[in-house]
Amino acid sequence: MQIRYLRLLAGALVSLPLFAVPVFSADGGGGGNSGGGMGGGGGNGGDQVKCRTGLVYNKKTKKCEAPKAGMIDDDSLYLAGRALAMDGRYDDAIKVLALASDKTDARILNYLGYSHRKAGRILVGLGYYQEAILNDPDYMPVREYMGEAHLTLGDVAGARLQLSEIAERCGTGCREYGLLAEQIETYLKG
Repeated sequence: MQIRYLRLLAGALVSLPLFAVPVFSADGGGGGNSGGGMGGGGGNGGDQVKCRTGLVYNKKTKKCEAPKAGMIDDDSLYLAGRALAMDGRYDDAIKVLALASDKTDARILNYLGYSHRKAGRILVGLGYYQEAILNDPDYMPVREYMGEAHLTLGDVAGARLQLSEIAERCGTGCREYGLLAEQIETYLKG
C-alpha cells in the first residue's frame, strides 16, 4: 500500500493539469495506513480526498492545488522522489526532489544524484553525492551510490575509496558495504 501511495503522490507532483476537482472515496485506500499523507483527509469513515492528476490536496486550504515548494513536507517529497527514481522515472524524480525545502538533506541530495546518474548525467550525479557527503559524511547510502558512479566512469580506485569509507564508518557487515563490494567484484569480472 505504501508503494502505491508513493506512486500516486509522485504522479500527482509531476504532472500539472489546468484545474482540479476533488473526488471523495469511501474506501480509504485500504491497507490499513489511512493516516496522513497527500491523499488526505481526516474526514469521517475513512473518507479521503483525491485530486485530479497533477494536483495535491492541501490540508491547510482544503483544496486541490498545484504542488509547490513548502506545501509538502520533505519526508513525503523524499519518499515520492525515491519511488519515482526506483521506477526509472529519473527526470520526474528530480522535479519532485527539487521541491524540498531543506537543500542540505543528504537523502534528498542522494536521490538527486542517483536520478541524474541513472539519466546519464554522471558528473552531475557525483556533484550531488559530494554535497550530500559534505552535509552528512556518515550517510552510507550516498557512499554506496557514489562508488557505483565511479564504476560507471571506470574509476575502480574511486569506488574502492568509498568502500573503505563505508567499512571505516559502519563496518564490513554494513548493507551498503556488501552492495558496493558486490558491484566492484562484478565490474572487475567484466
